[in-house]
Amino acid sequence: MSTAQQVPDILSPEFAADPYPAYRAMRETAPLLWHEATKSYIVSRYEDVERVFKDKAGEFTTDNYAWQLEPVHGKTILQLSGREHAVRRALVAPAFRGSDLEQKFLPVIERNSRELIDAFRHTGSADLVDDYATRFPVNVIADMLGLDKADHPRFHRWYTAVIAFLGNLSGDAEVTAAGERTRVEFAEYMLPVIRERREKPGDDLLSVLCSAEVDGVRMSDEDIKAFCSLLLAAGGETTDKAIAGIFANLLAHPDQLAAVRADHSLIPRAFAETLRFTPPVHMIMRQSATEVTLSGGTVPPGATVTCLIGAANRDERRYADPDRFDIFRDDLTTTKAFSAAADHLAFALGRHFCVGALLAKAEVEIGVGQLLDAMPDVRLAEGFQPAEQGVFTRGPQSLPVRFTPVAG
Repeated sequence: MSTAQQVPDILSPEFAADPYPAYRAMRETAPLLWHEATKSYIVSRYEDVERVFKDKAGEFTTDNYAWQLEPVHGKTILQLSGREHAVRRALVAPAFRGSDLEQKFLPVIERNSRELIDAFRHTGSADLVDDYATRFPVNVIADMLGLDKADHPRFHRWYTAVIAFLGNLSGDAEVTAAGERTRVEFAEYMLPVIRERREKPGDDLLSVLCSAEVDGVRMSDEDIKAFCSLLLAAGGETTDKAIAGIFANLLAHPDQLAAVRADHSLIPRAFAETLRFTPPVHMIMRQSATEVTLSGGTVPPGATVTCLIGAANRDERRYADPDRFDIFRDDLTTTKAFSAAADHLAFALGRHFCVGALLAKAEVEIGVGQLLDAMPDVRLAEGFQPAEQGVFTRGPQSLPVRFTPVAG
């Protein structure tokens, strides 16, 4: 068992500026690390994080979400296990795959992307974070749920507060209070809307959730509210950072950008490699149910385990030349990248694999494709160097670009 003295601390400014050297040091010298400030065991190697997520032996739980997520979302599907989890997941999952996704929501995604691009397509310049990435997924989710997109500023403020709460590893009291206040505000907003949809259902996702039934079980108003809260935060923050990350990575590799521009069928490859190389979510926590031996030592039962996705996805034991962005690498399978059989860890794995992975894929394919069409010669604003920010979630804070407007 290693202590944190050998590697940069995950709460240090040095780590926040660039975590990748620290990740490498952890994998090499401290693959299991006790971190006093967060009272958790940090795991950084691919094989260990994969084992925690897949949890084939029932060694890990999501009980940690009782203190990590419940204060801001209420009790969500992520905290459930066994049959209760299976039934709740069966209630929500159909909307995020197959014909429901294609027939109902692809037009919603296409329309929302186009509306945002229309605001800047004739100007020759944009900030792909502020003008597009932070707005697009939240607008899509609000539209899918049948909520008023005019409330976008509120949704964005709420999900930003929730993500700050989740990433509040240093225990800032103001961040905690803002997160808890968001739960109250979101409930006051959502519960009347949910009651109204039960009375007068439409063809939106919220109405579907209100009427869904599996094995005689239906979701309560509180269940639906908690799921919508989770959907806005998880679906907003991650897709936002993924789209910004794809463009930051491609703009830094002009040959690969040219390849994707020429062949939009490469967009899923660019997305999968971005999820590996610069994942939007860098850490996910679990709780040990029993004593577990991992690389570097043993975790006692009832301990919080911090899984470093950002470190595991760059593990040299798993990937060739892991610190190189390469959409053509042959050790990442694009056809599996958005399923529970993925060979990267950005969506987690196992029974808690991200239910919105295919929605994210659809948003990225459509959004990145439309952006490339609108900005065929897209380039970074002169003198600008993209910089990632964040520890728990991470991505470019700003991405100003220039382009020649396309006629029509």
